[in-house]
Amino acid sequence: MFPTILIVDDEPSILRSLSGILMDEGFETMTATNGYEALQCVEAQTPDLVLLDIWMPGLDGIETLKEIKNLHSHVQVVMITGHGTIETAVNATKMGAYDFIEKPLNIDRVIVAINNALNFRRLEEENRFLRKKTIEKYAITGSSPVTMELKNQIQIAAPTDAWILITGENGTGKELVARTIHQLSARCDKPLVDVNCAALNDESLESELLGHEKGAFAGAATKKYGKFELAHTGTLFFDEIGDMGLKTQATILRILEEKQFQRLGGSRTIPIDVRVIAATNKNLKKAIRDGTFREDLYYRINVVPISVPALRERIEDIPALIHVFLSKTAEDNRTPAKQMAPEAVEMLKQYDWPGNVRELKNLVERLDIMAGDTIGVKDLPAPYNTAAGPPPAPATPAAELFSFDRLRDAQQAFEEVFIMQKLKSHDFDISKTAKATGADKTRVKKIQQKITRQKEPEK
Repeated sequence: MFPTILIVDDEPSILRSLSGILMDEGFETMTATNGYEALQCVEAQTPDLVLLDIWMPGLDGIETLKEIKNLHSHVQVVMITGHGTIETAVNATKMGAYDFIEKPLNIDRVIVAINNALNFRRLEEENRFLRKKTIEKYAITGSSPVTMELKNQIQIAAPTDAWILITGENGTGKELVARTIHQLSARCDKPLVDVNCAALNDESLESELLGHEKGAFAGAATKKYGKFELAHTGTLFFDEIGDMGLKTQATILRILEEKQFQRLGGSRTIPIDVRVIAATNKNLKKAIRDGTFREDLYYRINVVPISVPALRERIEDIPALIHVFLSKTAEDNRTPAKQMAPEAVEMLKQYDWPGNVRELKNLVERLDIMAGDTIGVKDLPAPYNTAAGPPPAPATPAAELFSFDRLRDAQQAFEEVFIMQKLKSHDFDISKTAKATGADKTRVKKIQQKITRQKEPEK
């Protein structure tokens, strides 16, 4: 399919010559002698690009451009003029014109302008498609009343520039909510920079946020840009902000109020423009009473509070979540999507889900690996399958450790029990456990697989 070019000019000779040349170049062409005819053509046939003369009787080119962009903003427009000025070119560009060509027309220049404008349109279409896919990727799954209320809050808050505090238990999807808000905001084409407050202490967090100059402290061999600088004009997401130390809280509050900062070891003041989204699983009001969280920072970030419901409060969403997770696992593994039997789904709806959506996701991924094409009740391990009995209790290491003769064997046994416990406390999330403990990710994965095998019911 060849691109369609609408040529708009009140001179018949230009219409004929341009139309013939563009057809020879492989384009389909339409012509109009004034602005009114041009608008009718755009409305009826939506060309890919419009070559538009500025000076025409009746509706001139600038007014026609304005109306075209109102009707179909994605249609590219290249302006043509015999006696243009810089001011006219600037006004046309502000209204959405892609380029500005002066008469007498240089055909090579016209062809280049057309191809550049069409390439730009393709990039815009690709960006719209990718943004649509990104929004779908971070969409909140489910149609239960509490989930619909959450979606409604996101739709209202996202287009604004208001700061947002997201609260909810571990594994409920607070980061997913933050990313959805960013994708639906006016800053969606700008960076979303996340800060894991739980993984950093006051000293390292300050360096992460502010950046530093070369030689600012021992080990600062090069200049480093901080999170604030990287997030400029975008969104800064403080994950688990309740774990941030008081010293860093004071620094953050000052920067957010002054909207400027200096890198560590630097003297230049750097202005910032960021939208702040924070998330926590802690009760910040209790933390304020306990003296571990600043009250002024709490009210600074808590402009729009959004509470993410626990999975046990949205049990109706479990079938839809299972379908999404099975489809995603099949896509990642390039295998046919598996199904879960209705009775297995019903059994999972009876479970309390202390690890929330993250726990369900990990279970579905495990079942996709271990079970057949259809996941049935017999495939569900304890504690999800009440018929399978309680899960085996983890071994107590104290007595066993002293039964080993070799230090290396005792260290390995302790390491397994230690990582098992940490996996449990991090809802069996391999990446978070490895990051929190400093253990090798491959080692953590092997121990998680060992737990999985221990919990599998006999068949």
